[in-house]
Amino acid sequence: MTTADRALPAVDALAEPVERVGRAWTSALSLANGAIWVGWYGPLQILLASQAKDFAPGSALSKESMLAWVTGAGAVVSLVSNPVFGALSDRTTARWGRRTPWIVAGTAGGALSLLLLAGAGGPWTMALGWCLVQLTLNAAFAAVTAAVPDRVPRPQRGSVGGWLGAAQILGVVGGTGLATVAGGIGAGYAACAVFTGAGVLPYVLGHRDLRLPVAARPPWSWRGFLAGFWLSPRRHPDLGWAWLTRFLINLSNALVLLYLLYYLRDRLHYQDPDQGVLILTAVNGVTLLATVVVGGVWSDRVGRRKPFVIWSGVLMAVATAALSVWQTWPGAIVAAAVLGVGFGVFTSVDFALMTDVLPKALDRGKDLGVINVANALPQVAAPALAAPIVTHLGGYRVLYVVAALVGMAGAALVGRIRGVD
Repeated sequence: MTTADRALPAVDALAEPVERVGRAWTSALSLANGAIWVGWYGPLQILLASQAKDFAPGSALSKESMLAWVTGAGAVVSLVSNPVFGALSDRTTARWGRRTPWIVAGTAGGALSLLLLAGAGGPWTMALGWCLVQLTLNAAFAAVTAAVPDRVPRPQRGSVGGWLGAAQILGVVGGTGLATVAGGIGAGYAACAVFTGAGVLPYVLGHRDLRLPVAARPPWSWRGFLAGFWLSPRRHPDLGWAWLTRFLINLSNALVLLYLLYYLRDRLHYQDPDQGVLILTAVNGVTLLATVVVGGVWSDRVGRRKPFVIWSGVLMAVATAALSVWQTWPGAIVAAAVLGVGFGVFTSVDFALMTDVLPKALDRGKDLGVINVANALPQVAAPALAAPIVTHLGGYRVLYVVAALVGMAGAALVGRIRGVD
């Protein structure tokens, strides 16, 4: 724990931060963030699809429909739990701070839920396990993301967002890698669980959280608690447009990723589709890492957010369209690389843009949780859109055209945000 960490008074929890955070704090928070993404994307990229394939022969559902149903159910849980846990952390007055207790409890619960999922014996237990993973890891994720506006001054949020984005993609690649090389579904879940639990320790043990004074906590009422989740687009138009932008671009990305394993197996007839997903994820991760920190730092230096978000969205839409017209293994590699370039810039700068439009300090966790619904809701919408398109309305070619149009719409709507350059 640093001297600066010990010196932080309780009242700072509601103050606008002005002191720049150091490398140690950023590194520890980024590692915690990456560990959570390992717990999500090992299952999402490989393990859930493999379980669906194993369970499908004894079920009335196809593997595509089963995977869509399970991931959709988990996304509904994520949709609700992220803002709820964010709001609860806003009100927490524990001596360890208002974020750290939820990071610890969420990651511990997530690791146990991954182990439960490893022992799933059919579609119902698979769905239950995945919903528990989403519930618990979203508690941790809500607290991790809220720590940024708590501690990071506005002119530094692009670069910190870049490092968090780099950790996110390393978590995606790491989770995919662990799931692929661990030696089976059960071992893959166990490896993800161990990494997820261990990855938060440097932050929770090495850095003191900001405490909320008891007197600053608003009086409790169910009516007031539930009413707080509605952020009126009329009262907060910039937040509304920023939310819609994030939703559409993430929906486009979710449509690309959902059936990637099946696209390689059934459309491209790639010899080892599991390995193919790992290769594409690694290519995407390399190009994303090349731009995610640079984009955030560049945005901080020029003091602008919107142009970076617009052009990264356009670039991602072009790469997605390429998957429709260039359906070969080399085409998939090129698309993965270009998507990484665009998503890298989008990840860091859009996060900074979101923190810049938050209404008030007392509700940072809750408001970021509402914003993070734009990450979770596409996981619900994507299966509902993708399954009928792939099975009845034109297959993967039409799917990727639709995804490209959705992403382009998201990029265009960034121009409606007025309070951020």
